[in-house]
Amino acid sequence: MTFTARITRSPRPFDPDRGAEARALMPDASSELAEVLEGTGGSSPFLLSLMTRDAVWLDRALSGPPEDAFKAIIADVRALDDPDLADGLRLAKRRVALLTGLCDLAGVWSLEEVTGALSDFADLAVVRAITAMVGAEIRRGKLPGVGKDAIGTTAGLSVLAMGKGGARELNYSSDIDLICLFDESRFAPEDYAEARSAFIRATRKMAAMLSDPTGEGYVFRTDLRLRPDPSVTPVCLSMDAAETYYESVGRTWERAAYIKARACAGDIAAGEAFLQRLKPFVWRKHLDFAAIQDAHDMRLRIREHKGLHGPITLEGHNMKLGAGGIREIEFFTQTRQIIAGGRDPDLRVRGTVEGLARLAAKGWVPEDAAGILTEDYRFHREIEHRLQMINDAQTHDLPKTPEGFERIAALCGRDVAELRDDLRRRLTRIEELTEGFFKPREGGAAPQELSERSQETISGWRNYPALRSDRAVEIFERLKPDLLARLQKAARPDEAIAQFDRFLAGLPAGVQVFSLFNANPQLIDLIVDIAATAPGLALYLGHNSQVFDAVIGGDFFAPWPGRDALTEALAGRLEKLDDYEAKLDDARRWTKEWHFRIGVHHLRDLISADETGAEYAALADAVLNALWPVIVAEFARKHGPPPGQGAALIGMGSLGSERLTAASDLDLIVIYDAAGVETSEGRRPLPSRTYYARLTQALVTAVTAPMPEGRLYEIDMRLRPSGRQGPVATSFEAFQIYQKTEAWTWEHLALTRARPLAGYKALAEAVEAFRRDLLAMPSDPAKVLADVAEMRERIAAAKPAKGEWEAKLGTGRMQDVELLAQAAALIAGDPARQIPAQLAAGERIGWLSAEDSATLGTSYALMWSLQSAARLLTGDVLDLELAGQGGTDFVLRETGAPDIAALADRLQEVSQAAGIVIDNALGRKPSKP
Repeated sequence: MTFTARITRSPRPFDPDRGAEARALMPDASSELAEVLEGTGGSSPFLLSLMTRDAVWLDRALSGPPEDAFKAIIADVRALDDPDLADGLRLAKRRVALLTGLCDLAGVWSLEEVTGALSDFADLAVVRAITAMVGAEIRRGKLPGVGKDAIGTTAGLSVLAMGKGGARELNYSSDIDLICLFDESRFAPEDYAEARSAFIRATRKMAAMLSDPTGEGYVFRTDLRLRPDPSVTPVCLSMDAAETYYESVGRTWERAAYIKARACAGDIAAGEAFLQRLKPFVWRKHLDFAAIQDAHDMRLRIREHKGLHGPITLEGHNMKLGAGGIREIEFFTQTRQIIAGGRDPDLRVRGTVEGLARLAAKGWVPEDAAGILTEDYRFHREIEHRLQMINDAQTHDLPKTPEGFERIAALCGRDVAELRDDLRRRLTRIEELTEGFFKPREGGAAPQELSERSQETISGWRNYPALRSDRAVEIFERLKPDLLARLQKAARPDEAIAQFDRFLAGLPAGVQVFSLFNANPQLIDLIVDIAATAPGLALYLGHNSQVFDAVIGGDFFAPWPGRDALTEALAGRLEKLDDYEAKLDDARRWTKEWHFRIGVHHLRDLISADETGAEYAALADAVLNALWPVIVAEFARKHGPPPGQGAALIGMGSLGSERLTAASDLDLIVIYDAAGVETSEGRRPLPSRTYYARLTQALVTAVTAPMPEGRLYEIDMRLRPSGRQGPVATSFEAFQIYQKTEAWTWEHLALTRARPLAGYKALAEAVEAFRRDLLAMPSDPAKVLADVAEMRERIAAAKPAKGEWEAKLGTGRMQDVELLAQAAALIAGDPARQIPAQLAAGERIGWLSAEDSATLGTSYALMWSLQSAARLLTGDVLDLELAGQGGTDFVLRETGAPDIAALADRLQEVSQAAGIVIDNALGRKPSKP
């Protein structure tokens, strides 16, 4: 469809009583088109002047699709010779302005098509200008060591489009914000100063070519002030200097500016590489709610500087910077992106509309709010365009006169009164929506009078590291009334405040965490809940406050996703990272969050103790499955791929039986199959046995080494063949021989809970098949029972119970029941790994009665509930004094006891009963083969 036909079919009406001059310009145009031009010309003197100046070109352009006319302009610019650039670019800009103006007013192009065309032309203008200016420096020999072949990449100078240009959102009369940087690594140290001077000259000349008005007009007003510290730095500086600046003193507004940054001209590859290196500055790895206060302060400074305070008055209202304006929507979007974009790369988009859509899709902005912001952003931008196309002025102010409003209404094709009402409605709702987000939350109701003990605790808070900065104190003082009021609602306020004190004392810094609480009051309830119930978890949070990020992520209280989904999620995260240590640290960060999630779910009675144990085990499985390929790949870089068939990780003990606590370490063994291959093939080949031993050591280091994010787990490999004396990795052949001919009874008992976790699948399946076959082989019940009885005595002597609240050690308690259950599985030749199934195997061979199994199961279930709760509360055997009353109440809830005395009696009762069953069982043989 031709341009003329598309304009005349436009749904947007124009005022037919304006612009007789416009009609005179096109005497042969259809009456419908003449009416469009008449309305346009009458309301926009600037467009009328462009029509007058370029009527012949416009007549030709109107004969086909506007996209073809735009492509022709772009082609003409590309074909310009350098001496003709200044005038040629200005002519092209006039035609782009006229074309986009008509397409915009007639509704032929969407807002995105209009801003995209303006941005594409701006990119090309910058490319042509900077290439010409750097080329001139090269031809004059002012760039040492650089030949003419480097002109195409401007010898390492890169131009970054910032702001609306970077996001391809340029408005009708935009200036362009550029940052010019050069790659200093392309020059010898002694040539640096000369190269720097040449690039500065080229940048200044480029800006002059684009900005300076001539008889032909101008191309774009060019602003170079977004560079680091513009009052003291040159217009073009080295990438190294820029990186140093951002890493040391970069501010939040500069981080926000780089959300939209895009390499648009010069050495694009170097520019994109610079932006890639700057990602850690822009996108913090943790949720960054402190950015809200920074953005709010910036809004206030802008309003103060521009005198934009006070109620909304349409006359003269600034549609960009004023209340409810474009900048409010952009700040809202960018601040939300800064908060969450470090954790979610999907949010790292340049466009405002696309950013809002992504934020809504990820749950960071309500769908209805995103819809309003998007709708009003488009409306504001269209009003902005009409304000600017009246006289090609870089203005954002609404008219101050009735006539001015009539002109804008005519360009919008709307009634004046209707337009005014719509403007006021949209500005007001944007102001209300964004103000509610940015304005700091006021402190809650004053707390009740505090006890002397609590007052003493609180008086020491100002001495903690988290409250050393003025900003941290300011935010915390806003939170403090609400925080204390909530803490005093706990069943025992003094205790809750004392445990919160442990959390606060462990915080290394406070601004981020306090900002997080300020923006998300529900987190205060969570920390109060934890402080009142689980002192160990409160202490953990003090040192790992970043796990709060997971609570804000949206799915913290969603159903458990399962091991496979967790493995896929972690593997996907690690795949996006290039650096090995970064992968290990990210795995720690991710694991902490999920570990915290399980603990909170347990604390809030969302999952049972049994579910908790299974989830902790599934999490460990996922970590090992996702991390093992990463460890192998890193090791293979030096020593080549694993020789033979590879290795498999086998979980033992509680990990094998899929029952971990909050404080469990991981019992592992590594089995490999070199398949006759003697050495690896790599830069530094190793004998197969050495290869797998060192690979296993690499696994242990990757999991246990302290890093910025701490450790993943502690690993215990003492259940490998021959224990501490055996090699850390065992060949499958040697493992089979050992288990068949040399293994002690305790090693076969341990094998009853062995479970392949990760590694080479075929080998893992072979290990499991061997385990089942081995357990199915006839055993000597008398020897097994005698060995178990002896082991029981040794354990009791070496590891006595630590007190009445000991759940694991002691007669009839967890380890005692586990030992008997394993013996039942071994004697029965049953491959079951978990206690109930192993006890059932003992019943089948006539060794245990159903009553015996019930007695043992009752003791084990109670002990497990106590153990699971105690490890969450204090990380060890239950300490009632440390746990406090809140923790004690949690233990009572988990164990079903009415009070602590009743629990103590119940523990004694069930453990004694289980101990008698175990004593009797070890004194008799199974009645069935």
